[in-house]
Amino acid sequence: MTDNDREQPGRPVDVPSSMALLVQDRTWGRDTVGESGAAVYRLHGAPDTPDLYLKHGRGGVALDVADEMVRLNWLSRHIAVPAVRHFVAVPGEAWLLMTALPGKTAYQLLEGDAVPATATVDAIARFLRRLHAIPVETCPFNSDHRLRLSEARARIDAGVVDVADFDTAHRGWTAEAVWDEIVGVLPFAPDPVVTHGDFSLDNIMLAGGDVIGCIDVDRAGVADRYQDLAILWNCLGEFGPALQNRLLTAYGIARIDEAKIRFHLGLDELF
Repeated sequence: MTDNDREQPGRPVDVPSSMALLVQDRTWGRDTVGESGAAVYRLHGAPDTPDLYLKHGRGGVALDVADEMVRLNWLSRHIAVPAVRHFVAVPGEAWLLMTALPGKTAYQLLEGDAVPATATVDAIARFLRRLHAIPVETCPFNSDHRLRLSEARARIDAGVVDVADFDTAHRGWTAEAVWDEIVGVLPFAPDPVVTHGDFSLDNIMLAGGDVIGCIDVDRAGVADRYQDLAILWNCLGEFGPALQNRLLTAYGIARIDEAKIRFHLGLDELF
């Protein structure tokens, strides 16, 4: 995927008056990668002026935008994340303005060949260990599998699961079939850490050979560590099993828990 595929030129959108001065005189682009449901815009400034990102959500998505705002403010004490520049919420609608992290996504680096893939995976593993080392007792957000299961069940019952977007492993499955699969894995012994919640290659930013931060943190909270490991391991599968194995070694896992991988990947399909 090229940079042009990731962003399309866009026109400025209406923002609350308290945000207008912060976004004026910028060139707007519409992000085409994220799957959060929010409208995401990159606001390019003058040379040597940091870019900004604007997320705008309505209805239930507005709650996700608010969730990201409070998590960004908390996570910024522990790891590098976009800085919140401004946030506005009114009934049924929310706007979040953030700084753009420099660098490229992990996916962009792995897709190219300018940086050794093993070095990129090693850097991601180092960052993930730092995230997972944050003391869980300090984290005010719960994202454990019990909560996610209840949310997934509600989405299935409401008929809002996009089965057409399932990964290859679940292609042609119904949402109920995926539900039956993940419930069949239970129970398992959770290993709670502070997780990102959607630790995909597109949400990890690197520059200078190291991870400089992560984005899209609205699902961050205490959960089983395989919440992050499963999604990252699955993403690396596009680039071959050698990098998947490299991740496990660099992170410090001697033997993968295949049941937890299957559970968390199935659960992620329902969101």
